[in-house]
Amino acid sequence: MKACVDLGGTKVAVSLAGTGAGANAASAAHAVPWLARRSEPTAKTGNPDAVALQILRLLAATCQDAGVSEQAIEAVGVSSCGPFVIKAGMIELAAPNICGGLAGPARGLPNEWTSALLEAPLRQKFANLRIENDGIGALQAERRWGALQGIDNCAYVTWSTGIGCGLCVDGHVLRGKHGNAGHAGHMFVIDNNDALCGCGNIGDVEALVAGNAVARRFVAAGYTDAASVFSAAQGGKQTAVAIVDELCRVMGRALYNLVVTLDLERISLGGSVFWHHRDYLLPRLQSFIGSKLPALTGGFELVPAGLGEQVGDFGALALVS
Repeated sequence: MKACVDLGGTKVAVSLAGTGAGANAASAAHAVPWLARRSEPTAKTGNPDAVALQILRLLAATCQDAGVSEQAIEAVGVSSCGPFVIKAGMIELAAPNICGGLAGPARGLPNEWTSALLEAPLRQKFANLRIENDGIGALQAERRWGALQGIDNCAYVTWSTGIGCGLCVDGHVLRGKHGNAGHAGHMFVIDNNDALCGCGNIGDVEALVAGNAVARRFVAAGYTDAASVFSAAQGGKQTAVAIVDELCRVMGRALYNLVVTLDLERISLGGSVFWHHRDYLLPRLQSFIGSKLPALTGGFELVPAGLGEQVGDFGALALVS
């Protein structure tokens, strides 16, 4: 049995996969024997170990749901939002949507953490533990079971509470010095001097287009969350159409930068913001890539994630399979 932890800025989900899960790289994703799953909002109050303790509690509860012992867990894969920092040789989170101390009170998070414990509390209980950037986890899952199978130059991109990527060039997954390769959500693509990111940047991609950023930026226009903006745009309301067109300009430029920098063949897109409005957003995002510099963009494909809304669970599973 393998435990799979999908840790994001909005929620943490823990799933158990039965014996043989992922053993055959060619096996269909739907054949994975999932045993139980629990999910709840990510802890953001209390001490800096609150998230790690939440994961341990959910692991115990999920085992109880499945009627199995925690001792039966062979390995734990944690596909987590980042960035990561390394302290005393252990991974901690410096995640903008979790750690309120990064951007300060203006960001509105209910804590003053500049990092949150992750690896140390988990490793005390589980020796066979692998933690990776959730973009890397999702990338490996998409390459194994999803829309990136057989593609050596590719990326997975999530448009959700945050913006993140997993990157693969010449068949090699890129990790970087602390496993933070792929944090393209913190690049700058236009000038902006008022959109505050949880990392402390003003005007980066995540500050402009992430799910919670949309709600913060456009509440004065009557939109209380990202879903209301996209729904209004799809309904033809011109104010919302203009907002979404600008969001797609920012996100489209970020995707274009990835394509021409890494010479990619395909990007699969997931995340709640994109996924629930993918038919509307996909052609708009494609227009910012395919119409420019065909020497680098020719032959490139932008596709929805093959694993859909389960890409986070499969991303954690891919780390330990």
